[in-house]
Amino acid sequence: MSVKPPRPPSPPLTALRAFEAAARLGGFKRAAEELCVTPGAVAQQVKQLEAWAGAPLFERRVHGVALTKAGLATLAPLTEAFDQVAASVQVLRQATAPNQVHIAALPAIAQLWLAPRMPALRQLLPDLTLSVTAMETPPNLAREPYDLAIFYGDEGDVVLDDDVIFPVCTAELAKRLSTPHDLARVPCISDAVWSGDWRLWLDHVGASQVVPQGPVLSLYALAVEDALSGAGVLMAHASLVRPHLEKGTLIAPFPQHLKLARQMYLTARSGPQSQALRQLVSTLSGESSL
Repeated sequence: MSVKPPRPPSPPLTALRAFEAAARLGGFKRAAEELCVTPGAVAQQVKQLEAWAGAPLFERRVHGVALTKAGLATLAPLTEAFDQVAASVQVLRQATAPNQVHIAALPAIAQLWLAPRMPALRQLLPDLTLSVTAMETPPNLAREPYDLAIFYGDEGDVVLDDDVIFPVCTAELAKRLSTPHDLARVPCISDAVWSGDWRLWLDHVGASQVVPQGPVLSLYALAVEDALSGAGVLMAHASLVRPHLEKGTLIAPFPQHLKLARQMYLTARSGPQSQALRQLVSTLSGESSL
């Protein structure tokens, strides 16, 4: 008669993933953002893992959490394991869909910089199947199912463009503007993410006393449309409004431009890359031909 005792229960994979993300990122909130769940769900999964282990993995503090000795000892091997799983998933994606490339981009970049280039990309790379997801923060390319990320920041693989800002408006509205101080008398359109850019530019041109007043929009593409309608003056990012400047639908009423420290970067996931991904990176890196 064979004896087959029940196996000891293993911790749920979701609990291990929640703990690893929280430990690596330094908190439940950031882990929740990466895993697309709520902080409460992360906390519950961590409690489940701690119950299985019979020991706390985090010290709960007033201003956050800190790893216990057991938690710290567990983090490195778990991170390595999940990195290996993610790399295996990427290999599987390449093997089953070698011509598919998924880009993550800032919404403004996706709408105003990448979208106009899509027809040329499809013509140059006809076998490429390209997907684009707009998001506010860069994804973890080692873990999430994206091949490329295009964002403004201070680091990346390839600089696509500088981030240069300056006011723009319609030619009709520009007739009311002689100096930057005249901006106090017209609506100044702001994007919620980059609302501080007005102050940076005004300080740069010696108009610190001007307090910009006007609508604040949640999407930069909406702010551009508002400026095109003549509703006000927009603080432009050169990369995003260049086609409108070239067509003359928007003009820069003042000559002063301010180059910011951040740049538009393209970042590709590490590891083996498909031919389609390498072709796309090469094409976007030399995008003057688009």
